[in-house]
Amino acid sequence: MILTHSQMPTTSFQHDILPLKDKLFRLALRITLNPAEAEDVVQETMVKVWNRRDSWGTIDNIENFCLTICRNLAVDKTRHMGNQTLSLETEMEPSDNSHHANPEEQVIQQDRIRLVRQLIDQLPEKQRSCMQLRDIEGKSYKDIATILQITEEQVKINIFRARQTIREQFKKADS
Repeated sequence: MILTHSQMPTTSFQHDILPLKDKLFRLALRITLNPAEAEDVVQETMVKVWNRRDSWGTIDNIENFCLTICRNLAVDKTRHMGNQTLSLETEMEPSDNSHHANPEEQVIQQDRIRLVRQLIDQLPEKQRSCMQLRDIEGKSYKDIATILQITEEQVKINIFRARQTIREQFKKADS
């Protein structure tokens, strides 16, 4: 079946791009570690994507396109901010496990979650981004490589090193 130009699916800002706002924010927050800066990055991303709307038809994966722009803007913003970062701890609360554990176990679990978040925050930007895209956004290695503009092998190495670092640091801190 051959589709005419008018029958071809088109990218819609409202249906295809706006729903990505939360993913973009999580990625930007993971890089900038600052909720206000992350929100600015998302807004800048939306403007850039909108300004490139004439080329949407040539883009294979609009989500990866948006995430790439977001990541690049967040990295640029982080470089301009210097190291004036906040912990993600203020932005993300541990889930409520009250029906599974007693209060003491809950406190221990919350402390461990806080520690892991702090350890993630301390990772180099590329490792942090790889982990965010893989473990939180559920992206494939191929998609991560496209978004971060690195090879799939580099993605795997960054994720491996990030997990190894977190595991080692967690053991040190938890003992």
